[in-house]
Amino acid sequence: MLTADNRIQFLIPRGFAHGFLVLSDFAEFCYKCDDFYHPNDEGGIAWNDPKIGIEWPEIIGTYHGTASAEGYRFPDGTPLKLSEKDQKLGGLTAF
Repeated sequence: MLTADNRIQFLIPRGFAHGFLVLSDFAEFCYKCDDFYHPNDEGGIAWNDPKIGIEWPEIIGTYHGTASAEGYRFPDGTPLKLSEKDQKLGGLTAF
């Protein structure tokens, strides 16, 4: 877990899938890349596909075959907010 207090960083190798979940009201996330940004190189997989095996902390909900945030919430009832782009991603079987 990355926090303002522990100031930990981590390396994501080129081509490696990655994602993050913000558990606070405010977050600043910075990337350092080894090349210029190329939008056409972007891709992704559904954040909630059970085949990936990520146990996202504090999220309650059930996978219904899509990356949609609909039906997901935090323990206090707050709905999960996910970008429109990320809600359209396919699961692992798309690759």
